[in-house]
Amino acid sequence: MKFGINTLLFTGTVKDEHIEELSPKFKEMGFDGVEIALEKKGDIDYGKTARVLKNNGLVCSSICGLFGENRDIRGPNKEYIEGGLSYIRDCLEACSELGGGVLVGPVYSAVGRASMVPEKEKKVQWDTVVENLGKACRWAEELGVYIAIEPLNRFETDFINICRDAVRMCNDVGSKMLKIHLDTFHMSVEEKNSAMAVLDAGKELLYMVHASENDRGAPGTGQVHWKEIVDALRRIDYDKWVVIESFTPENKVIARAASIWRQTEESDFILAQKGLRFLKGLLS
Repeated sequence: MKFGINTLLFTGTVKDEHIEELSPKFKEMGFDGVEIALEKKGDIDYGKTARVLKNNGLVCSSICGLFGENRDIRGPNKEYIEGGLSYIRDCLEACSELGGGVLVGPVYSAVGRASMVPEKEKKVQWDTVVENLGKACRWAEELGVYIAIEPLNRFETDFINICRDAVRMCNDVGSKMLKIHLDTFHMSVEEKNSAMAVLDAGKELLYMVHASENDRGAPGTGQVHWKEIVDALRRIDYDKWVVIESFTPENKVIARAASIWRQTEESDFILAQKGLRFLKGLLS
């Protein structure tokens, strides 16, 4: 199993200087790769980033998509749909150039869009996402990159909250390039049983695991049922990435978006070190 770190713990908009500064520290801590949260195309030089990672014995594990209001493929705003599709294509191309292999996140909708809608309207939204993810998956296949959709908690989306909904979306789209991304924080809020969610996805569909605590702090410091989750990962022979995606108030933009109002550790580096030590002890 491989261990990665998401750049959102350190910066909201990753730049070339962040990659240069952080990569040696990530390697020293013991990470295998870096998940790059790409705010927009052009923020980093892909060739330079790949070289810096390689020179530090790291790889790009994945690209983490950031889906704001104007990147929303479930409609009905056509401009937002086009914005979402364009951004997804940019992220897939970044994956391809960086060797990341998978685009992860709530690709299906803007984060923060959460309200009760009639079943008829929800079906229209569902069908719209199926159609647009189908387009995205055709690009993904051309580029040799997978898309792994992430169920989010109820405060961040009303659309896909649990793994079984993600499985249904994968089945409806019907593309071999569409997979599932599970996050221990979101599962701790929404799933009846996080281990069962892992089994529901199975080896065929589970392509990314984000590790974070119930308070979005360092893995191993809270109430997430790690033993059961790890047992489930072993049952499906999961051998892909486990990426720490936690936050601190130091990153102001992400802190506001994710409601991070207090420190859970002394610093972002201590959080990363503590979380990695715990995960390696559990999974290695």
